[in-house]
Amino acid sequence: MTQTSPTDYYCVMGNPVSHSRSPWIHSRFAELTGQKLHYDKREIPLDHFDASVQAFIDAGGHGCNITVPFKLEAAKLATQTSERGLLAQASNILTFKEGQILADNTDGIGLVDDIERNAGLPLKGLRLLLLGAGGAAAGVLGPLINARPAHISVANRTLHKASTLVARHQALALLQKVELVAHDLKALETDYDVIINGTASSLSGTGVPVGEHVLKPGALAYDMMYGPGAQGFMDWATAHGAHPRDGLGMLVEQAAEAFLIWRGVRPPSGQVLDELRKLMA
Repeated sequence: MTQTSPTDYYCVMGNPVSHSRSPWIHSRFAELTGQKLHYDKREIPLDHFDASVQAFIDAGGHGCNITVPFKLEAAKLATQTSERGLLAQASNILTFKEGQILADNTDGIGLVDDIERNAGLPLKGLRLLLLGAGGAAAGVLGPLINARPAHISVANRTLHKASTLVARHQALALLQKVELVAHDLKALETDYDVIINGTASSLSGTGVPVGEHVLKPGALAYDMMYGPGAQGFMDWATAHGAHPRDGLGMLVEQAAEAFLIWRGVRPPSGQVLDELRKLMA
């Protein structure tokens, strides 16, 4: 009699999460790599994150991706955290193993991989503007520094929050010889090669938080959101001579890194991204 191996359970947790493409992505990764797993999405009440994670663990869950607004809470819940997770103080992936909750952050490497590999733009030596200083921005700043651009400005509505994030990453920036500074959104420099929107402006529909003066002609304007929420930012970028890109590639690449952590296999992320863009067209 042939025995079948048990199915491993994973999910994405967030609020809202109904729009998430993560179940399709991970299911496709599993299909292409011969892995057996089940992945779904769970919309979590804003005040029930810890209990929801524990309930998933009790039900036999192996790991979960974390999206807004729970990345900071996920980092606090962990019993063990990776180096990049500690630097970010925000986690987008939890792994449950032998009674431990292991936290990591794959957002930054997903963003860098999408820009450098999928968009074909090496970041080394460029001037970058990162908008926002919350969990999304915190998750990507370390890997952006490791890509060794010449300069990164972190701009936020509250300058103190941007300054705190910059201070936490300053040692890494010095090591990589990257100029790293904090700015108020209203006092920004000009002519950035790449601007990355890590604020909630696209999610909330409040409009682009900066003026077009920040864009160097032909700059890459990248919104971490994808789908209809990112369209306003992308239209703004196009109208001002920039090259727009949404966060769909970042979503796929961060998922590929998470899949590698969970399953020990790196899936063909480029193929899956191409398939997903066609599916969403």
